[in-house]
Amino acid sequence: MIMELEKHYVNRVGWLRAAVLGANDGILSTSSIVIGVAAASNDRTVIVLTALAGLVAGAMSMAAGEYVSVSSQEDTEASDLAREKQELELMPDIELRELAKVYQRRGLDTDLALQVAEQLTRHNALEAHARDELGLNEITQAKPLLAAMASFFSFVAGAVLPLLVSWLAPMVYMIPYQYLFSIVFLMFLGAVAAKAGGSGIRKAVMRICFWGTVAMGATALVGYLFGVNTV
Repeated sequence: MIMELEKHYVNRVGWLRAAVLGANDGILSTSSIVIGVAAASNDRTVIVLTALAGLVAGAMSMAAGEYVSVSSQEDTEASDLAREKQELELMPDIELRELAKVYQRRGLDTDLALQVAEQLTRHNALEAHARDELGLNEITQAKPLLAAMASFFSFVAGAVLPLLVSWLAPMVYMIPYQYLFSIVFLMFLGAVAAKAGGSGIRKAVMRICFWGTVAMGATALVGYLFGVNTV
């Protein structure tokens, strides 16, 4: 009988985090803004323009923020690797013992840990130290441009949905329509994200529904309290 290969989801962490965050923020922030404005005004043009402005501003902000954040991570990783490379050239014996200690902490005895460290050092010393001492590898490597693009397009994909609702929904039911469709969109997104990440769907859906309701309720309250509705 041929055993099935194990499924691992950690290699999806980078793009999955950026995509889920972007789409979730696109749906939630845009629908919340629309609900807040709809609570204060019955002008569809104002509501649609608000949704469109929220889409553009939010997508650019998410992309820029993600790029800056991940670029900082990339700079830190590059600095650590450069420092590690220099230390390997200047004090190889000390670095070898440090690597051996890493394997000892993971359960190997002293002699075996040293043998493993020596073999991996001969194969690729910098790679061994980057992976086992610094915790850097290809899966977790920072990719600023990829993260920024994922955030931008996922935010747009999420924000388009409440934008369409603001354009098509009857004005008298704008707020309940926005809330209902946004919750459905968020539930679907939570389920997809949980499935892609190999985690529990129910917990993800309940979490996203709760915080989505809180966010939209807060903006609706602001709109009712401070808006000037002419109806």
